Amino acid sequence: MKIPSLLIILFVILSARISAQSVRPGADQPAIFIPLLQGKNIALVANHTSLAGDQHLLDFLLKKQVSVKKVFCPEHGFRGEADAGEQITDQTDPATGIPVISLYGKNRKPSAGQLTGIDIVVFDLQDVGVRFYTYLSTMYYVMEACAGNDVPLIILDRPNPNGDYVAGPVLKPEFRSFVGMIPIPVVHGCTLGELAGMIDGEGWLSNGESCMLTVVPVQNYSHQTRYTLPVKPSPNLPNDVAVRLYPSLCFFEATHASIGRGTPFPFQVIGYPDPSMGKFMFTPESVPGAKEPLQKGKICYGDDLRQASLDNKFSLSYFLMYYHRFDEEKKFLSSERWFNLLVGNDQVIKDVRAGMTLDAIEASWREELQQYVDLRREYLLYPE
Repeated sequence: MKIPSLLIILFVILSARISAQSVRPGADQPAIFIPLLQGKNIALVANHTSLAGDQHLLDFLLKKQVSVKKVFCPEHGFRGEADAGEQITDQTDPATGIPVISLYGKNRKPSAGQLTGIDIVVFDLQDVGVRFYTYLSTMYYVMEACAGNDVPLIILDRPNPNGDYVAGPVLKPEFRSFVGMIPIPVVHGCTLGELAGMIDGEGWLSNGESCMLTVVPVQNYSHQTRYTLPVKPSPNLPNDVAVRLYPSLCFFEATHASIGRGTPFPFQVIGYPDPSMGKFMFTPESVPGAKEPLQKGKICYGDDLRQASLDNKFSLSYFLMYYHRFDEEKKFLSSERWFNLLVGNDQVIKDVRAGMTLDAIEASWREELQQYVDLRREYLLYPE
């Protein structure tokens, strides 16, 4: 492992008895990070999940007389209300008058000009522990911008609600995209703070550059801690069940089957406008966060997964089940390229077409997954 000379990790003594009730994200530990910000010009990477106690981190910092000059926001916008994939434009925060610069649109990486006069960048976003959830990609580009412009980065770490396990194929370099920036599996089992250390330590930034990185870790947290997110991290992950099913169901985004966008239970159902698909029925409609959902206005038939166990882990079983329910692949799969980008390779779809079993497909990525598991242990900040 390459140890970056500028990597600073602020360790805390973890409680011997860890409980979800006592978990304290980095943003809830101002005694650690406020002294680092006083007298500095700050850029904040934040959205609606960036809470310090019961108030937004931006408001909290301003009350502490921290000089926040601008905010960068990821997919779904500063208030977390935009649809998946919807381009976000620059704006001004009406509550504070501070400029909000979108990192989800034409510009996904802070430019040198946007970092001019900034002494420190503070990053605080709630991730869900899945490679294709784009807050990770935003962090990668922010790290790259900070490294390239000699601006220190402070990450206020947060728990990973899918951080208790590691699963899925590791991304192949030729399938790198905004839904897969680094060679990690679908479910990576790290907090963003841990991943930042891995990105820096493994030299995954452009030209192997190193970021002046400080991570304020979560207190009283282990990777087996059950953690319910205080606010939904994006419009279509409204609860614990959706968050746990998300790694498995996101592959349906490359199909004609609905996973409940436009209903009260996104990422908790699967269906298609054909009664042969199942007995459960739902109808996607235009709603905030899903203005044009797949199969809008059509009765979909399929499966209700709302009672799924919170022990549920990543599996291709749902995808395979529906793949075989359709009599033709083209009726089911809408974008092979999108599926491959989400999976991280083009071998899985080949194996599916060849009729391989679920066990055989999973066995094909087991060796690379184990290599990642060994790498991950070098960068963990919290007990497994």
